[in-house]
Amino acid sequence: SQMIQSLWKRSFVSKTLPRLHGGRERQPPSSPDEIVQIKVVDREGKTHTVQGKIGDNLLYLFHHLQESQPNLYLEGACEASLACSTCHVILDDDTYDKLEYPEEAEDDMLDQAACLTSTSRLGCQIILSKEIEGMTVTLPKFSKNFYVDGHIPQPH
Repeated sequence: SQMIQSLWKRSFVSKTLPRLHGGRERQPPSSPDEIVQIKVVDREGKTHTVQGKIGDNLLYLFHHLQESQPNLYLEGACEASLACSTCHVILDDDTYDKLEYPEEAEDDMLDQAACLTSTSRLGCQIILSKEIEGMTVTLPKFSKNFYVDGHIPQPH
């Protein structure tokens, strides 16, 4: 039963993200029960408490936040298709341990990330849930976009 839940969790993350892109995550939470709070340490070391919607990924949350808090910028050049490392984030140890190990495709992209740590993950692969509410996400000091370093694409 635990193995089935683990397999379901992995398939949920890897197979539903592209389908959800631009749809569900653009909808506001329908109730307070759908909201989680997390802490974000920006690139200057300042901690912010933010709210996200259960079921959204961290990349989308940061895209939503950047309109009002530009210092919480996370690029996501490939739009969650696991083709870059520009949404690299650093998780606190407890949260990292609660999550499934990164799949091989994510691990391959993390190999290219700047400021890599032992608790690094791609924000597009972290789905907000009550289980990880209260987590601390640290933005790395910088990221590398091998396609066009210096260009900042806007989320659509």
